[in-house]
Amino acid sequence: MCLAHSKVVDEYADQSELPPFAAGLLDTINKASTAMSLSIGHRLGLFDAMRGGDALTPAEWSQRLGLQERYLAEWFGAVTTAGITHVDGEGRYSLPEEHALFLGEDAPAGSMTSMMQWVGVLAPVESEIVRCFSKGGGVSYSAYPRFHDVMEEEGKLTFDADATLVLVPGLVERLEEGIDVLDVGCGRGRQLRVYAQRFPNSRFTGYDLSNEAITSAREKAADLPNLRFEVLDCMRMRDKDAFDLIFTFDAIHDQPHPLKLLENIRRAMRKDGVYIGQDIWAHTDVGDNRDHPLAPFIYTISLMHCMTVSLAQGGIGLGAAWGEEKALELFAKAGFSEVVTHRLEHDMQNAYYVCRS
Repeated sequence: MCLAHSKVVDEYADQSELPPFAAGLLDTINKASTAMSLSIGHRLGLFDAMRGGDALTPAEWSQRLGLQERYLAEWFGAVTTAGITHVDGEGRYSLPEEHALFLGEDAPAGSMTSMMQWVGVLAPVESEIVRCFSKGGGVSYSAYPRFHDVMEEEGKLTFDADATLVLVPGLVERLEEGIDVLDVGCGRGRQLRVYAQRFPNSRFTGYDLSNEAITSAREKAADLPNLRFEVLDCMRMRDKDAFDLIFTFDAIHDQPHPLKLLENIRRAMRKDGVYIGQDIWAHTDVGDNRDHPLAPFIYTISLMHCMTVSLAQGGIGLGAAWGEEKALELFAKAGFSEVVTHRLEHDMQNAYYVCRS
């Protein structure tokens, strides 16, 4: 494998002398590679296993974890040179306590390795995306076999049941009394399970296009009589005046026709109902997103998934960075006369739109 082969790099044996832009590109490939290694460590539970500060050789970690020593040694090489783990003079690897706060599924300060899994989820469709640049069309949902796995895990980090409900005064009391609730594009239904357990007097319904997601949702909610799931293309929703509360969690921007879905949601709401839509926060204009801390990630995941799955269904390809300005425009067109935008302290990625008619 020929690494970092370019005339510019060849001219500068000392990387510190590289022009800033070229040095930045080397930094990019290193960080992209680190993201892949972080994802592997996350999926294997390595960071959770290393939390506590034990310093062991790859052979000792292999014996403790039941994993292959050679693979562990190479992985340690990647994450240690990236400054994630530490190696001592005797070849023993440990995870610094201050790093462990953010790494692994059970990270005390919230996992930042969960999002690294998107690299592996998206990379396999690169050739299909390249084809789409010339031929048009899109890549279907079926091309992303781990999509729902990662979405469910990411939802654990962004979903705060209490913080979401208090956006609407009196909503908790209504749920305690008993109302009808719908989650559109519910995936495996984690959010609805949380609410159905907490509010047994209310009735909860989840719609999703994916058979796999709904099968999993039904299995996990088998002991909840007030919760049901249905496989449904939400573009074909026919509900009218049926629900008091409707949620979407990161489910509007990748729809084939987002305005039509919002109109379906509006029609399904009762007159005194409320719709809470959580979705990616950004500005609509690219220039306004240059200082957004997650802008490159948002546009790339949109290119590789959100936009293309919409186009694959004959949709408009709105994309993840549709932005607050476009969101408010579509809410108004769908018939929501009152929309309030909220940002929650625990969730840097999303906006929460509280919509009424």
